[in-house]
Amino acid sequence: MKIHHLRNATLVIETEEHVILVDPMLGKRKTIAPFTIFRYKPKRNPLVALPKNSREILSNVTHCLITHLHPDHIDKAGEVFLRRKSIPVICSTKDEKVLQQRGLNIVQTLDYWEPQPFLGGRIIGIPARHGYGFIAKLMGNVMGFHIELPNQKSIYISSDTIFTDDVQKALIELKPDIATVACGTARLDIGQPLLMRMNDILKFTALAPGKVFANHLEALNHCPTTREELRKALTENNLLSKVAIPSDGTSVDY
Repeated sequence: MKIHHLRNATLVIETEEHVILVDPMLGKRKTIAPFTIFRYKPKRNPLVALPKNSREILSNVTHCLITHLHPDHIDKAGEVFLRRKSIPVICSTKDEKVLQQRGLNIVQTLDYWEPQPFLGGRIIGIPARHGYGFIAKLMGNVMGFHIELPNQKSIYISSDTIFTDDVQKALIELKPDIATVACGTARLDIGQPLLMRMNDILKFTALAPGKVFANHLEALNHCPTTREELRKALTENNLLSKVAIPSDGTSVDY
């Protein structure tokens, strides 16, 4: 299995048989309004362009998973890509209606913690909580995915979440070989962070039974944590050997 990191939370899981796109934010730089005006500089998003090799990687996509509806996970360009190629989309039952209205080809919907067959293996929707305190309610529904494909390492896409009992349960009970974690510590102008603080990223990494894939970094104006800061914290806690912190356009072989 190879995981291609494109940008932010957009990644591609490639096996011999399937190429699964996750959370396609595929637009050009500065096509989305700033997510914060006062707390951090009000730059338009995304801050960086898609890597040059993304077109080649995307040309082979066979399926798409969407964790939630925020524009840094599915933007207009992502929708156009999915519509144009009529890519089969898998999402939460809570997002099905909206995505269908946008013309996407929804082939499978998931409820939390209910395993379903998926590409010869199985998939489970895992609850995600997008923020600490009241801000999580404003952020709406988010779903992570635990995927087991035949003869492949299992992977837990935790998505935009803080550390919760459900996240802990997924790591301990499902024992994923690979677990992705959103590390940008995003914040709006009001409220607490929308993603794990560093201490929770470290807790997630320590608890993960296998390898960790860090993303949601250095692509949006409300995500202050850098790859370098993450690397430093992981090193100080003797956890760096478990973690891949890929640059945009690079891939990790598992």
